[in-house]
Amino acid sequence: MLIRELTGDDAERVARLRRVALGRSDPVEVRPGVRGLVAELGGRVAGALTIREFHQFWGGATVPMGGIGGVAVDPRARGRGVAGALLDAALRDLRERGQALSALHAAVPAPYRSRGWERAGVFEHLEVPLDRVPAGPRLATRPAEEGDAAALHACYCDLASTVDGMLDRGAPAVDARDVLGHDVVSVAPGHDGEVRGYLAAGRDDGVLRVRDLVGRDAATQLGLLGEVRRRAGSLERVSLRVTDPATTWLLTDRAIGFTTTTSAWLLRVVDLPAAVAARGWPAAEGLDAVVDLEVVDGHAPWHAGRRRLVVEGGRVRVEAGGSGAVRLHARALGPWFGGAQGGHALRRAGLLDGDARVLDRLVGAPGVPRLADFF
Repeated sequence: MLIRELTGDDAERVARLRRVALGRSDPVEVRPGVRGLVAELGGRVAGALTIREFHQFWGGATVPMGGIGGVAVDPRARGRGVAGALLDAALRDLRERGQALSALHAAVPAPYRSRGWERAGVFEHLEVPLDRVPAGPRLATRPAEEGDAAALHACYCDLASTVDGMLDRGAPAVDARDVLGHDVVSVAPGHDGEVRGYLAAGRDDGVLRVRDLVGRDAATQLGLLGEVRRRAGSLERVSLRVTDPATTWLLTDRAIGFTTTTSAWLLRVVDLPAAVAARGWPAAEGLDAVVDLEVVDGHAPWHAGRRRLVVEGGRVRVEAGGSGAVRLHARALGPWFGGAQGGHALRRAGLLDGDARVLDRLVGAPGVPRLADFF
């Protein structure tokens, strides 16, 4: 089996493969910020995946993350280790390119969990009857213009930096101007060119689908919810992608009927020392501690073995050595790093042994990690 880099010449063949394997017809991209891998058997394309170069907020700091998507294997090649070989190659590629984490949305989690990815956060939508959306205070909004892209992105990042797991939507993988392509983009202006909030939405299958509803305060968010209601026209329902959990509270504290659709995304620590060094650790302030780890990871041997996690002077680092008193399986690293699961749950799942109290204290309880982007 040959694993190689995806090129533009592969686009048509890989697109056809994804239509057959996944029922997806989205184009295959090879551009700055987006790359891929192809598996060949007997000179024929047998599988492929795409890697997007993202940065993800953790503890208020951004950590380089490879977003894996479009994993497809030719049905005739299944059972021959194609998916596993692609994922192993992707892990090596991610580490070489400095992407210390990897996240993905998995329709079938088992192949990814066998390689160390594990559930670590949610991707959530709310569906609400439009006549039950609160009218909210009227805001002095205006349609977005081309020159608003940077201010909208800054408004989004101010929110996203406070919600663990969110992407920073930075270049080159994401163009800040993409938000302007939605059917409805309303801006709530602030002072000196600042944006207090914005709404990005579109109509699809008789539903108003809100991609982003971002507000710096409760009044702005409620006003934008009222804008959703007024923009709907003859539509009866709104589907709101949850960017900010505070919006959910504002919307649902009125005892209205709503449907929540939640899917889990998976996180993988690709390079533990690099991921720990890049992450923000607010709870490390005033804490001095050492945790001796034994990392069990057969697919990322570069960080496996005995490691020492050192908390000192408000900073956290991972170095070689230690007694291995706390044993962590590869699948435990993502849920622990993201704060999705504590030591007790990981121990009950057979993914951790030893005293994890310091590990739990470090990640604290900042809320459920979230993504508001699908890839």
